[in-house]
Amino acid sequence: MQIVDFRLQIHRVSSLKSISNLKSAMSSPVKWEEMALVGRIARAHGIRGQVIVNPETDFPEDRFQPGAELFIERGGQVEALRVTTARFHRERPVIGIEGVETMDDAETLAGRELRVPIERLAALPPDTFYRHDLIGCLVETRDGRTVGVVSDVEGAMTGSRLVVDGAGGEVLIPLVSAICTVVDPAAKRILIDPPEGLIEANVKSG
Repeated sequence: MQIVDFRLQIHRVSSLKSISNLKSAMSSPVKWEEMALVGRIARAHGIRGQVIVNPETDFPEDRFQPGAELFIERGGQVEALRVTTARFHRERPVIGIEGVETMDDAETLAGRELRVPIERLAALPPDTFYRHDLIGCLVETRDGRTVGVVSDVEGAMTGSRLVVDGAGGEVLIPLVSAICTVVDPAAKRILIDPPEGLIEANVKSG
């Protein structure tokens, strides 16, 4: 099992639909808090309005290709940005944005998060999940004991873990199929079968 917009083996969130399949405009207002993070603008690059992006996606070539639509929040409003040019420098996208023509224009975007609507994320294979699908899930043991609610997912491709808010503090649960035996995002429920002592050993008290 794995999670994607960064992929985590259920063992970061963004698999994406082909750009040709994306709508160029949303038919209803976009809610910033319901969008998926795919990158952060680090700084301006050069004098022609390009920016360097710190990607938060496993598929930067798809997400930041010319023609892609990304969203930022500015002044409490969600704004759409259109990628016009793209290349990679040391594994980071360097992109041009429609209407951003100068270094001064680009500098106003530094630090902004780049997001896309969740519905634009691709459907995933069986036993594969997005990070936002797991956050908020109730974690219980097979014998009916409540562990807590998932508040975050940590880790990288080679290993990840659930951060669970438990009664005694944060509990870290390895996201592996041998332990997380049932993962049901629709029901917001994760059933675990932890080895003896695992939960107690992985409590991070506040």
